[in-house]
Amino acid sequence: MSLRNKIKSAMKEAMKEKAQLRLSTLRLISAAIKDRDIAARSEGVEDGVDDTEILAILGKMTRQRQESAKTYEEAGRLDLSEREISEIQVIEYFLPRQLNSDEIEIEVTNVINEQGASSIRDMGRVMACLKERFTGQMDFGVVGPIVKQRLSN
Repeated sequence: MSLRNKIKSAMKEAMKEKAQLRLSTLRLISAAIKDRDIAARSEGVEDGVDDTEILAILGKMTRQRQESAKTYEEAGRLDLSEREISEIQVIEYFLPRQLNSDEIEIEVTNVINEQGASSIRDMGRVMACLKERFTGQMDFGVVGPIVKQRLSN
């Protein structure tokens, strides 16, 4: 079952259960996917975005909510922070398991070796390969500096 269908199915289930927070979060996910579908059509992609692109959308939504939760917490708005954290939990249900720091180190090393990367000029190729394989499983804002540091030595 595609990720798009899983989200639609979860939305129907949330409607039946009258789970308002989950339903509103799933609607936000669906709207973000539709926005990206529209943008993709203008780029000539007729079928809409694929699962890889949907994973990237979900990852971005998670990061946005983490930042918002942190900001709300610092401002003393714990109620809003808790809502953002609850939305993160709904979104993360559709994401694959996140790799821990040790697993990230191993995969970065593997890709650098496979690509034969030896200098900072190879960083784009290494990052593209990592994104292709691990979209939704790694935070590339964290991985980028690791790759850069490895290729700088």
